[in-house]
Amino acid sequence: MAMEGLRPIAEIQFADFIYPSFNQIVGEAAKIRYRSNGEYTCPLVIRTPYGGGVRGALSHSVSIEALFYHVPGLKIVAPSFPDDVKGLLNAAIDDPDPVLFLEHKKTYRLIKGEVPDGHYTIPLGKANVRKAGTQLTVVSYGLYLHWALEAAQRLQEENVSVEVIDLRSIRPMDKTAILTSVQKTRKLLIVHEDNKFGGIGAEISAMVAEEALFSLDSPIRRLCGPDVPSMGYALPLEEEFMSSPAEMADAMRAMVKF
Repeated sequence: MAMEGLRPIAEIQFADFIYPSFNQIVGEAAKIRYRSNGEYTCPLVIRTPYGGGVRGALSHSVSIEALFYHVPGLKIVAPSFPDDVKGLLNAAIDDPDPVLFLEHKKTYRLIKGEVPDGHYTIPLGKANVRKAGTQLTVVSYGLYLHWALEAAQRLQEENVSVEVIDLRSIRPMDKTAILTSVQKTRKLLIVHEDNKFGGIGAEISAMVAEEALFSLDSPIRRLCGPDVPSMGYALPLEEEFMSSPAEMADAMRAMVKF
């Protein structure tokens, strides 16, 4: 459908069920424009709910972004606010390449906000500074972005100034926004729910180390999911896997004091 001029929007009910379509997404859709020398495009949007915090256990709690992050030709979007969902979805539909549109399932009923009327788009690859600060840069997305904002607000009451960047687009990534903030605060904490090893935070860390190492006053830190296959169904296991706003606040305090 996408190759013949339509703009299909497919929904995979949960990201945990995306694996059977991996070859079609990675081996076919992401390569069509490149292998046809631009003769064909593949304006396909794949919406899928991801993430934990809903007692979903192994089959309804996974974060998949790192599995697809390595794929040139595929864009990945992870909005955190309702107005961003609309603007980024419109932009994804307009895009000539396939877009994996990640929606954190716990935010569906938890997060509310005003959504402008009419058609508008938010460019893919543009982050948003949700909270300005001077002592520490925090980069996050999805549910953890909201928890990072909550933690940063707690520290604001302690006269600690934390800047929080909402990544919004995972690929392409807004390197300029990250580097500009790090060069100001001189410290970087990356917070995401996906596993730490090989995750989005690893790429951000490498990019900042390559391009802004001598702007840093402390080692880069990642607060991410543990290196286990998934979170368990039991509430203590889910809580052990996921970082809380309190844990994020502690990590922020430690970095500012470093």
